[in-house]
Amino acid sequence: MLSKELEETLNKAFEDAREKKHEFMTVEHLLLALLDNASAARVLTACGGEIRALKRQLANFISDSAPIIESGESKDTQPTIGFQRVLQRAVFHVQSSGKKEVSGANVLVAIFSERESHAVFLLNQQNIARLDVVNCISHGPPKEIGDEPANEEASGSNEELPTDK
Repeated sequence: MLSKELEETLNKAFEDAREKKHEFMTVEHLLLALLDNASAARVLTACGGEIRALKRQLANFISDSAPIIESGESKDTQPTIGFQRVLQRAVFHVQSSGKKEVSGANVLVAIFSERESHAVFLLNQQNIARLDVVNCISHGPPKEIGDEPANEEASGSNEELPTDK
């Protein structure tokens, strides 16, 4: 169900949170890990995202806000409800679209439903919206100006152009 690449991303996110003794693994931990996931990073870059800036902002936010497990406590890092919802939502959307495998890009789309998260706030700060990400996944990256098709048939336009008579 999850792509091998996404499984590796999730494992890395958990290892990082556990190594830093974070009590919870949040949506922000997930987005930070997705920045190193090829499919998610490709989509973010195509949507105009600045990966380095996002990494820095997310790392700072997590460092400043993540509760730490005190030494001597027998707790382990636990995913938050928001983290779990994001993964469930991604799996559900992929299943309902008839596809077999959940990618990092699919999880990126699901993050946008966690509107109150700092992860979504940072994505919005970079003018990245859910619709941009969905369009990029569905139709590929947006075309640059000057990349228009050479003729009307190539663009799929069936409109007749006015002629001078």
